[in-house]
Amino acid sequence: MRYFRLAIPLFLILVLFMGCPKKQVIEPVEEIPEEIPYEEVEIPEMPEEPEKPDFVLERIFFGFDKSDITADAAESLRKNATMLELYSEVRVNIEGHCCEIGTAEYNLALGERRAKTAREYLLMLGITPDRLTTVSYGEEKPLDPSNLERNRRCEFMLQ
Repeated sequence: MRYFRLAIPLFLILVLFMGCPKKQVIEPVEEIPEEIPYEEVEIPEMPEEPEKPDFVLERIFFGFDKSDITADAAESLRKNATMLELYSEVRVNIEGHCCEIGTAEYNLALGERRAKTAREYLLMLGITPDRLTTVSYGEEKPLDPSNLERNRRCEFMLQ
């Protein structure tokens, strides 16, 4: 009992000096609304990529026994180069053609010169060489058998 008499005053002293345990205060958390308001931000519209025109390559014509590029042919080749730039995956075979005047061998050589001249002009306009091949048909494939001038040409065919 003696210890009991000492225990009570010690307990009271401890309570006075230490104090009662404090209650832990938990502050309420603000409720988060289901939809978080946001400022409306104007998103700039991305410009739409213009539609590509239909893929069309123009043929070019040459004078009798000629393989040089005329002003009309140069304009057509510029249009063809623009088209080839738009369609960068396309490969083209340039076909050289002639009228039936002259020997078959001469016309094959002239058709080859015409095709190579057209190819060189397109290369000068920035088309890469791996996209362009040439072939000569000479007089073998006339466009119009009754019109010799229309047969002196280069055709641009997809590969």
